[in-house]
Amino acid sequence: MSRGDRVAVSGILSNSMRSNYNEHGVDEYYKKVGSTYRNPHYPGIRTCLFSWLNKWWEMELENVSSGPEDQILVFDMACGTGEATLAFLEWWKTGKRLYTESLAPNKEPKLSANLPLPRRKTILSPPSLGPESPSPRVIAADPYTSTAYHERTRLPCSALSFKDVAEGSLPQDIYDLARGPQEPMSRTSAEYLEAAAHQPNPADMSLSSPHIEMVICSFAMHLIENPSELFSLLWELSTKARWLVILAPHKKPELKEGWGWSKWNTDTWQECLMTEHAGELLNDRVHCRIYRSVNCVEGMQ
Repeated sequence: MSRGDRVAVSGILSNSMRSNYNEHGVDEYYKKVGSTYRNPHYPGIRTCLFSWLNKWWEMELENVSSGPEDQILVFDMACGTGEATLAFLEWWKTGKRLYTESLAPNKEPKLSANLPLPRRKTILSPPSLGPESPSPRVIAADPYTSTAYHERTRLPCSALSFKDVAEGSLPQDIYDLARGPQEPMSRTSAEYLEAAAHQPNPADMSLSSPHIEMVICSFAMHLIENPSELFSLLWELSTKARWLVILAPHKKPELKEGWGWSKWNTDTWQECLMTEHAGELLNDRVHCRIYRSVNCVEGMQ
């Protein structure tokens, strides 16, 4: 599971990720550095995810809020040391803080020639998230870096591999980020996810059942070179999740029609051709592509 090809930081044996993979092999490399690994692409990952989450919240809030449990369940798959989880958590906490600040009485600041001019609001500013906002929850898995993920985020991490997920397994430890990293949520959703893994027909899934709102896979999926293995993973995920967010150092992997997902243009908020690049997100050499499930019909009507 790759996290990029640029010059590395702590936990990387060589200055070149390609050299590391060629010398050790992907599996052996992450076995060696899994507990100390750090992704040097985090700034780009954070920016791409903030941009995606802002747009998703703007366009999908009604669908998310109409869920029976009023929750947001995010699956950080091949989670590394928690880059996607930390970005999501920062986005959420910033939105909650903005709401709290909006309730405070306005106070005229004292003018001073030494005060810097206020910064302009940027696209990275999350929306204001009030108390009615759905509760954020997360599950995570990585066969190599689960220890490093836990040490960095204080959240649990399963050691499930892509193959395990493709065969129907999902992490069982689901944490409510709004409660804090030490407090587990009810196992109800975990029990459902386990049952959903054996659901032969996704259309038969009850609309009252919880679901994964989005799967985020950061700097890992492009290393699945076998098309059959990639198809198996993607199809399985499409029966359980509404959105798929793929972050990578380039334009791979290439998803095909009939694999359970349609490519999504974030500018027009419409389905587009798999070969189109319009509506993709790009920041600091990090490519972010969005896909919507064609099988997980819950809340899409």
